[in-house]
Amino acid sequence: MIGRRRERAAVQRLLDRAVAGVGGCLIVVGPAGSGKTTLGDAAADLARQRGLPVHRTAMADPTGPQLVLLDDLDQTAPTVDLDRLVRSGAAVVATAVEARQSGQHLYLAPLTEAELAALLPDTSRGVVHAIWLLTAGWPGPALDLAASVPPGAEEDAVVEAALTSPSRGQFLDLDMGLIRLLEDAASRALPPTLRARVLVRLAAEMLGDPSASTRRRELVNESVRLARDSGDPGTLAEVLDGRLHAVWDPGAADERLTRASEIIDLSRRAGDAVLERRGLFWRFTALAELGDLDAAEAALVAYGRAGERDSDPEAAVVALSRQAVLALVRGRLGLAEALAAEVEETGRRVGLADTARLTASLRGRMALLRGEAAGEVQTLRALARRLPGQFFEVTAARALAESGQVTEALLEVDRLLPSVLAGAGPRWLGAVADLAFVSSFGAAPDAVQALYDALLPYAGRLVVWGGANTIAGPVDDYLGRLAARLGRCDEASAHFDRAVAQEERLGALPWLAATLVARGDRTQAASIAEGLGLPVPVGPPPPSEPVPAGVGPPGAHREPSADVWKLGRDGDDWVIEAGPEHARLRDVRGMHFLRTLLAAPGQEIAALDLVAGGVGLVAPAPEPVLDTAARAAYRRRLDDLAQQLDTADRTGDVDRAVRFTAERSALLAELRRATGLSGRARMQSAEAERARVNATRALRMVLTRLEPVAPIVAAHLRASMHTGGYFRYQPAAGGPARWQV
Repeated sequence: MIGRRRERAAVQRLLDRAVAGVGGCLIVVGPAGSGKTTLGDAAADLARQRGLPVHRTAMADPTGPQLVLLDDLDQTAPTVDLDRLVRSGAAVVATAVEARQSGQHLYLAPLTEAELAALLPDTSRGVVHAIWLLTAGWPGPALDLAASVPPGAEEDAVVEAALTSPSRGQFLDLDMGLIRLLEDAASRALPPTLRARVLVRLAAEMLGDPSASTRRRELVNESVRLARDSGDPGTLAEVLDGRLHAVWDPGAADERLTRASEIIDLSRRAGDAVLERRGLFWRFTALAELGDLDAAEAALVAYGRAGERDSDPEAAVVALSRQAVLALVRGRLGLAEALAAEVEETGRRVGLADTARLTASLRGRMALLRGEAAGEVQTLRALARRLPGQFFEVTAARALAESGQVTEALLEVDRLLPSVLAGAGPRWLGAVADLAFVSSFGAAPDAVQALYDALLPYAGRLVVWGGANTIAGPVDDYLGRLAARLGRCDEASAHFDRAVAQEERLGALPWLAATLVARGDRTQAASIAEGLGLPVPVGPPPPSEPVPAGVGPPGAHREPSADVWKLGRDGDDWVIEAGPEHARLRDVRGMHFLRTLLAAPGQEIAALDLVAGGVGLVAPAPEPVLDTAARAAYRRRLDDLAQQLDTADRTGDVDRAVRFTAERSALLAELRRATGLSGRARMQSAEAERARVNATRALRMVLTRLEPVAPIVAAHLRASMHTGGYFRYQPAAGGPARWQV
């Protein structure tokens, strides 16, 4: 019961009340290995010391003081009447992984490092620290891991644990404990082969951190150099596999195929069956990216058979999930659904961490094909909040467009385009394709052109997400949609023709129907969809037509009209009318600013003029943001930092280099803010600055109040308002043709 003093005291109070004739219930909540069973056993001992009978199941007719222990209340005993037990005078201690019952809950927490050291008295401090990081302090997993460490082990055990312990994070999730342990191992003096393995695993575990791309590449480059210099085939195979995980270049499918063959050859020479299977899986993924699904399927079969040969149940689950993906590509939804169910059942049975994500991905793709995209939006947005930087919000925008919520989807283009174009990683190409799909419904021409330019290098390939857990059609289909939106009919026709030829060759009937709709051949598309038992795919409107207020299946959500939105006074209030959205807001200064901006779309209005309600105040001569002395001090510090950085680089002091780089970036940002063209001092008027701040704050308050009552209008205004010294309403895609104010 180390580290469980609070929990033990709660149980004692419960039992003392039972002795006094007052029943009660305590539900102990925690994951597997958190110590729930141990706490229940301790409760039984304490009850017997008090003369209370102990029962492990609920009595049919409970009477009098007693202790009733109920394990796994949230799974195996959902019908137990806890209130009846308490009224009889019983003390009930129940355990659960999730809190699903009403009543008093006791949430178990992980052990601190000091508590874990007390639990493992014969284990060295370094190994205790490693175990604590790897298990997050949960006692059950910690005891299991400690049992596998040889007595007296120290340095070697820490490094070995860093290399062999499974990650607690799923794909693109960060296991910060494991990353910290790998950082610790990387800081040690290690033999070259061991250092190569530590560095590449550290890089691969950091894949879910979009800000760490430069660091990952540096780690990988050093790791590959060390592995090649070692001449050890097993080390090189492991490092090349880790490199493919850690540094995902969307344009490097050919290189992935080459590296996959190299990994397979090296692992066979080293006699490493696990690495051989990884090489086979990389071959499958690369062939899918290159559009050769027949060869990809053969590589997947080889991967699955290798897993069967080596009795690897996780490989069998992964192979099943990708077979379901290929079934969806060809429109075999019944087979895909059966395979998804098998993936879910088998994955949970063998403990595959990615089981929930795999099945959710498969069922989400099925929902899109069946015209049920609206139900996926909230799930995708929840993933976006949990995994920022991984583009789940882009797929949510596509789901909005496919479910008929076109206006809201197009607003997302303006928000997401900069981050997507600047992004990278295993989900990048899919994110660009999804945003291209949305943009084809009526985004601004510059956004459409930017997406076209980003996708063009991948023409002829398929859009493959990560490890091929989703394949979303030919790149040429998306290029055709974008070219059509730009009015380049010949280019659009050529892209659509190539996409159709590729889809026909692959037997990808759902994709073929979607491309035919985008090309304008709805009759043939409807025939294919009917044969598959699917609705006709949603397609963009012709470029000459305005974006419809709502498209999609009957009953789909309809949005504010794209024609005229109104803002006017009604007594002391302001009223906004935008299709089905109506809002009444009280009169505040921000409403007057909003009216002025909406009345002059695209026109810049000085903050002073906006606040004054006409030609603004005459501001006094502006003063520099930074005076001469301050700018000189900044530049002296920059020169000093440059020398410090050179010294840190020569000595290999990474921590100092990172600290100096951060300070240098902050100083440069301040100087950029304070200087204009040719390095001239930027001038600032105190009155103009006050006007900017006050007008910005007032407009934001209006939009915040508008959001709950007219979310589409609020989203459009947020995307369209430009603030600063000059304010401008620049209508974003998806808004009205004009405002009536």
